[in-house]
Amino acid sequence: MNAPLGETFQQLTGAHVVDAEGAKVGTVQQVYRDDATNEPEWVTVRTGLFGMKETFIPLAGARREGDQLHVPHSKEAIKEAPRIDAEGHLDPSEEEELYRHYGMTRPASVGLAMRPEARTEPGERSGMTEDDILAERARYVGIPERDHEMLDEGPGELAERPLAGAGAGAMASRGRGEEEARRPEQLEEIVLFGEEIQIGTEERASGRAHLRKHVVTEDVHRTIPLSHEEVRVVRTKITDEERAAGGTAPRLGEGQVEVVLYEEQAVISRRTVPVERVRLTTERVTEQKEVTAKVRREELELDDGRGVRRTDPKGTGRDLGR
Repeated sequence: MNAPLGETFQQLTGAHVVDAEGAKVGTVQQVYRDDATNEPEWVTVRTGLFGMKETFIPLAGARREGDQLHVPHSKEAIKEAPRIDAEGHLDPSEEEELYRHYGMTRPASVGLAMRPEARTEPGERSGMTEDDILAERARYVGIPERDHEMLDEGPGELAERPLAGAGAGAMASRGRGEEEARRPEQLEEIVLFGEEIQIGTEERASGRAHLRKHVVTEDVHRTIPLSHEEVRVVRTKITDEERAAGGTAPRLGEGQVEVVLYEEQAVISRRTVPVERVRLTTERVTEQKEVTAKVRREELELDDGRGVRRTDPKGTGRDLGR
């Protein structure tokens, strides 16, 4: 056996058993070893009326912390374990029934009967004297079995309570408890599984953006002032003085004078200048997106011979009818 459970069975005997939720279950009474491997496989804990019933608990997955033995099972599951006589060997069929109750698979190496270690007297294994044992048993007289788990917590952990009765009432309660102990319990359980979705995010490339420039030609219209020369005829009369000063006799004939006219024309030239600066950046935008997925789950149907009934898949156990 691994060291966390103790090197010897004596270190397990008398240990306080604590369930998976930290609730006290009882004290280890006996340690059962495999006949083939000689390894501890089971322990028994005292429960029931007068504390005389011993319930089997598997050591698989158990761990030892000080004087406590932590087991991965609930107190309710331990109390509802099949009632098997703790005096003597544990048959393979009985062990198979216990494994099935705790939802465990029987190891392939397990096949032989289990034997208990040498059983100590109640006073020796619990540290109680004979008077203490008698007083402890007297506390159970007349108290319903459903209240025994409060008494198992030990002295000082339960407030004073008035007993329900004595005499015939106590004997009736004792008779009912013994009858329940003799009646075999058939407890079967099934584990339902269902899928659940887990949604996460991952970053991946969604596309590429390119910033590209190209040349386009467009028409530009501007209005500018342009000057030009035009011909105008100006007539001026010649005076007598101008005639006398001419000196020559005027002649009559044809003649021509040419004048050159000038105008301004638009001259277009081009130059390249910077117009604007453009940058390409990215920004993160978060949006809400609905994700849909299909999940599978198991539903339970109960066939009790009178028909098939479905139960509430939400885990409430409510009967939905046939």
